[in-house]
Amino acid sequence: MNVKISLGGLLLNVLYVRFGYFYQSFLEHSHSIKSYELHYIPRGQGILIANGRQYPILPGTLYMTGPDIAHEQITELSDPMAEYCICFEVLAKHVNDDPELSFLADQFVQTTFWFGQDKQNLMQLFEQLSFETTHRYIGYYPTVQNIIEQIVIKLIRNYTNNYPASAAMPLKTLDDKRVVIIENSFLTNFHDLTIQKLAQKLGLSVRQTERTIQQYYGMSFTQKKTKARMTAAAHLLTTTTISISEIAQQVGFSSLEPFCTAFKKYYNVPASEFRNQIALK
Repeated sequence: MNVKISLGGLLLNVLYVRFGYFYQSFLEHSHSIKSYELHYIPRGQGILIANGRQYPILPGTLYMTGPDIAHEQITELSDPMAEYCICFEVLAKHVNDDPELSFLADQFVQTTFWFGQDKQNLMQLFEQLSFETTHRYIGYYPTVQNIIEQIVIKLIRNYTNNYPASAAMPLKTLDDKRVVIIENSFLTNFHDLTIQKLAQKLGLSVRQTERTIQQYYGMSFTQKKTKARMTAAAHLLTTTTISISEIAQQVGFSSLEPFCTAFKKYYNVPASEFRNQIALK
């Protein structure tokens, strides 16, 4: 697949993703000046020789061989290594305004060699990646991109031993918070909710509150409240055996008659008949 990921001004082209067993050793080789090869060993044993130094490979070993890093992989034939391998090509690296994303990008590019034990549970991500590329269910392509991006981030967390984030997570805007208040109000407090009470919760005028509800829901406050009441009533009619009078009270009506009128107008069928129709199905 043609997979590219972007991380803090860093554009990476995934040249290949492979999995296999080492039934023979790989002689010394190196990659191009733009290529980085990530190796994860889920099982088996062997030895990595990189820049003239030997490193013992065990299950859970993770290592990166970047540009011009000469390396040789010697497998233990009695317990051959399995390996997940992803090769990245750096297509571009630009300045990014986000310091944390820039830090991640710099760590990736500047770390041309790293060897250690994975402490980020990368095995789970590699298994997910294998599942997605094998089955190719709907939405698998963006899912694959997302998984590889997570692998890169967790690779860098291994490099930096879980270096703390430099910035807090972005907070909700005032509009976001107001939508949450509106949603919760109509979900749990619709029984006695008034436009004045809602406006006070939102810190808006009554007119601004009406406009906000119209903007987000395409209906007036009264229509939104009626919908909430009728939806709750229909749920109670079809999932409980309590009387219609009790249901009327629970959804905020002072007596049975106005509830029955409102329900019939909304669903075009009396409440009792609505309950009976569902019971017959």
